[in-house]
Parts: sequence; structure tokens; C-alpha cells
Amino acid sequence: MPNPETLHREQSEMPPNSPQPNVLAAAPDATLMTAKMWAMVFFTGIGAGLTSGLLMRLLRLVQHLSFSYSSGDFLTGVRNTSAEHRILVVTLGGIVAGLSLYCLRRITGGSGAEMTGAIWHKQGRFEAAPTIAKSLISIVIVGMGAAIGREAALKDTGAAVAGKISDWTSLSPEQRHLLVACGAGAGMAAAYNVPLGGALFAAEVLLGTMSLTNVLAAVITSVVAVAVSWLFLPNVPTFNVAQLTITPSLLLWAAVAGPILGSASALYVRFIGWSETGKPKAYMVILAPILVFIGLGAVSMHFPEILGNGKNVVQEAFSSQLGMGLLCWLLILRPLATAMCLKSGAPGGLFTPTMTFGALLGGLLGEGWSFLAPATSKDSYAIVGAGAMLASASQGPLSSVVFMLELTNHTDALIVPLLIAVAGATLMARKLEVHSIYSVRG
Repeated sequence: MPNPETLHREQSEMPPNSPQPNVLAAAPDATLMTAKMWAMVFFTGIGAGLTSGLLMRLLRLVQHLSFSYSSGDFLTGVRNTSAEHRILVVTLGGIVAGLSLYCLRRITGGSGAEMTGAIWHKQGRFEAAPTIAKSLISIVIVGMGAAIGREAALKDTGAAVAGKISDWTSLSPEQRHLLVACGAGAGMAAAYNVPLGGALFAAEVLLGTMSLTNVLAAVITSVVAVAVSWLFLPNVPTFNVAQLTITPSLLLWAAVAGPILGSASALYVRFIGWSETGKPKAYMVILAPILVFIGLGAVSMHFPEILGNGKNVVQEAFSSQLGMGLLCWLLILRPLATAMCLKSGAPGGLFTPTMTFGALLGGLLGEGWSFLAPATSKDSYAIVGAGAMLASASQGPLSSVVFMLELTNHTDALIVPLLIAVAGATLMARKLEVHSIYSVRG
């Protein structure tokens, strides 16, 4: 994120009679976005869309083969298998992760870049081959039940496409920085069919400024990527929810719950930070994922909802299909499973796991609130909770609100309580923890 002194200097350098004095660094933007650069933005979108669509196809294939189902969602397939089958598949996933990561380190000398850190600190420079290999490993083990997000693979691959295009066309370091961030955002957009959310994620979280040039480049890249991904993926929202309405009780709940969600977010970020310390070395690169995944499989014998990135758990929370007892258990088990998978060295994302934590906590807080005001739909609590947790944990309130609107149907009616909760959660989280789930990793 740019510091205040940098922003002040950029603003002070603007001509006093500038027609748009609110647009930062207008002169550098003019040289940054050449005709060649705009063309590369378009081609990056195509590449990110193709790779994202293929990776999502691979994810579906691994899920169906691992849990022996041909239709329905992942969680239904997991629930329909025996407890022994679950522990066997998840353990095999740990073996795949351990051996693959060990071989990757032996061959390349590393395990791929942490993409957000590479964008922030290295102007988007990283080794593409190990990063793409790590993305493939991530997709396979998520399909086999790892409790981590799928979006990291698509985000990293989109950034790798942008990095290669930058190399081939000899873009300047500043152009490369922008293009790699746009490629990463395009991967996020294609992962969840959220073109505007992915673009704002690139500008707000990865680039740290909402300048006109950044937003336009990110929007074009994400829109092209999502459109191309429709060659492989259905053009439907990720989550389906009922038509919802605002009540005075929901508005009051959002104001009360926001700071609570923000406090929980700060703890969650610190927990993720702990999971990123002391990563396995030497032969523990093989053993750690196997041991953690055996434990994950054992827990899944009684709680199949612990497996996967959490997408279907979020859907059930949005539809009030989880009882209070299960909400309480999953509120503990899901973040623990995600942190332990990361601690073992398994590569993956945090977008959906963070939403899952917020949906579960929002649903639980809503269950308690419903004793006071039962007129509000319980679905609303989980949706607002997910958005507030995502915003406060990522420190990207604007992109998170747009993500929630694009990920679901009919949630535009909840925009006011969502904004109230997001504001309260983000302010509280920033007061308690300066890092986000992205900065704490790299």
C-alpha cells in the first residue's frame, strides 16, 4: 500500500488546473499505458481465462474421481462415501502433496512464489515454472479434500501468464507490475465468475490504489478472462440464495455484529500468520502433509463438512441448513483445518475458507439474535457475516462488498446492512491487527 507521504507528493505534483485532480499520477499513467500495453492487457485476460477454465475442469475431475460421484456438489459426494473412503482419499492427498512438493524443491530449488508478496515487493517478478507446478499441486489436493482455497492456483497462474507476456514483450518494470496484478485479479475473477470483484481486488488489494488507469486495466483483464472461462465453466452465480429483505432488526444486528466479526478476523489473521511460520524442511516436506492429512481424514469421518475449500458449507450456511451444534463445531474445525494444511506446507488460497469462517460466525451470531428478533431471515446473517469477515481479513472492503454481490443472487437488497457490518468489522480489525490474510503470508 502506498504511504501517505507518497500520495501527498503525487498529488502535489499535479498541475493546479488539472481537469481531474483526484486522479493520481496522471502523467506517469500516460506513458505507462501505451498501445502495446493495452494489447497485452487484453491478451493477459485471454490467457488467464483459458488457464483458469482448464484448472477448474481439472478440479472437478479430481473431485469426481476421488469421491466417486458423477452429479451433484462436492459435499454431497463426500457425504455419500464411507468414512473409510474419506480417510483413504485424504491421506492419499497428503502423500501427493508431500512427494510433489519435495520433488518440486529438489528440481527447482524452491516451491513457487507467494504471489501477493511478489507483486508488492518485487514488481511482479518470480519464477513461473515452479509457481505453475505449485498451482497444479494445489488444485489436485483441494479436489482430494484439502481444506484450503482453490483460487490461489488460478490467481497465481493468471499472474504467471502476465509475467511471461511481460518478458516476451519487454515491458518496463512498472508495466510488468501492473500487468501481473491484473493477471492475478483476472484469475480470481474467473475462479468465481466475478469480473468486477476480481478487478477491484487487483486494484484495491494488490496495487493499493484505485487510480483510473489501474481500474481500467484490471476491469478489461478480468472481463476478458471471465468471458473466456465460459468456454469451460457455466455462467452462473457461485451461490444461490433466496430473495431477502431488510428489517430494522437486521440493521441493528449488523451494527452490533460488525465489530465482533472484525475482532474474530484479527484473531483469524494471526492464526494464519502462525501457520506460515516454521514451514517443513528436509524430509518433513514429505511427512508433514501426510501426517496432517491423516488427521484431516480422521476428523472427516464424523465431520465431512471439513473437507474441501468450504464452498458448499457456505452455500448451506446461506440457506440456513446448518444447525447450531454443527455451526459451533465447524466454527472451530474449519479454521483449524485450513491453518494446519498451510502449516504442513500444502499450497492453497484463503478466499473461500475466510468466507466460510465469516458465514459460520455470522450464522451463529444470527441464531442467538433470532431469539430477540425472529422476524429476520436467518440466511441474511450468514451472508452479511461472510462479507464482513472477507472485508476485514483481506483489508479490501470495496472489493469484498462487490464480491458478495456478484457471488450470489438477490443480495443487493442487503447492501445497507452489509456495508454497516463491513465498516464496523474493517475498522475493528485494523485497530487490532495491521496485517491482512495476504500480507501476513508474504
